[in-house]
Formats: sequence, C-alpha cells, structure tokens
Amino acid sequence: RAMGKLLLYGVEASPPVRACKLTLNALGLQYEYRLVNLLAGEQLNKEYTLKNPQHTVPMLEDHGKCIWDSHAIMAYLVRKYAKNDELYPKDYYKRAMVDQRLHFESGVIFQGCIRNIAHPVFRLNESEVPRARIDAIYEMYAFLEAFLGTAPGQTYLCGSNLTIADYSVVSSVSSLVGLAAIEAAKYPKLSAWLARMEQLPDYQSNNGNGAQMLIDMFSAKITKI
Repeated sequence: RAMGKLLLYGVEASPPVRACKLTLNALGLQYEYRLVNLLAGEQLNKEYTLKNPQHTVPMLEDHGKCIWDSHAIMAYLVRKYAKNDELYPKDYYKRAMVDQRLHFESGVIFQGCIRNIAHPVFRLNESEVPRARIDAIYEMYAFLEAFLGTAPGQTYLCGSNLTIADYSVVSSVSSLVGLAAIEAAKYPKLSAWLARMEQLPDYQSNNGNGAQMLIDMFSAKITKI
C-alpha cells in the first residue's frame, strides 16, 4: 500500500478511473487507491462532496489539492510528474490533437455511448437498450477508425507515440465491446490498436479486469437490445 501524497478515489468498473490508473502506472507513480462505493452512495457523503462538489470518480488528491475529471487528472499528472512531454506533448499542434481525442472521449464515447446506456440500466433499472444507443457505438468506432488512419503507419490515436488520449479512449472502448463487438474486417485499424493496447505491461490489472467487470454488470442487467 503506497502511502504518501497521491490519492486516487475510484471504483474498478469505472472507465475514467481506469484511464487514470493507466496514466499513473505509465508514469511510475506510487499512489494510494481508495475505493468509493458508488452504489452505496459513498460519493455523496459530506467529506467527499466538500472535496468534489460534482461527487464523481475519479478524484485525485495531491498534497490536499483535489482534481476531478479523468482528462484533467491525466493532463495534470503528465505536466507535473512526467520526465518528458511524450504522453501530453507541449507542441501546440500535437497537444491540440490529443485534446481533440480527449474531448471526443468525454462527449462522444463516455457521455454519448457509455453513460447513455449505464444511467438508464443501473440507475433507472431499465433492462432494454434501444437500438439507436448501440448504433451510436458503431458510429463512434467508425470515427476512431478514421482517426487512426490520419497518418501513414500510425500505431496510436495521435501518431506513433502513446499519449493520454490512448489511455482515455481504451478505458471506455474496452468496456463497450460486450455491447458492440469490434469486427476486425470492419474496423481493422481500431481492432489492431485495441490489441496493441492490451499488450501494454500491467494493462490487465489497470484496465482489463475493470472493463470485464463493467461488461459483466451490463450483461447481468440487460435482457434486450
């Protein structure tokens, strides 16, 4: 158990939490991980809401300063602790490309695909997912396929180097494959990218296991798509 300055609050099934874990791991940072039981409403207690009025996970605490939203956390960690800027480049154009992918993850992937399905299923106890919500996932896959085809021989979302955009996007995409499979014939670049991400050291413990948990949670609740 790594005591000290960095604390990450979260829950394994949450994609944004896993994106932060992948980033912390890539930076070789030691941190204490605190589970927040969302289903029991732990995020709504006074102590937590004082630190994070939006009462979301993940939240990072660094020397008593609190940051929430995975995209803000990941960018902060790289700026403050990375030995170089490879994961979140200082070059304005390269950074804009990473930022675009991060905003795409926030709005299109997480909100548009995951939350639009998870909220009705887990919070409102709906067991049917309208077809349009699954179609939205395939539309998103097609965009990622296009992003991966913007440079020749491109291996990652923003070029030939891993960035925090890859960690952000993989956390959500790996959680959706149970609802909408990524067919290699239809999305060859996306399929190859996902396989490449799965080969990263400690991928399974930081993302794969939690993604499977969310897939299983969806499977247990959804009876009809």
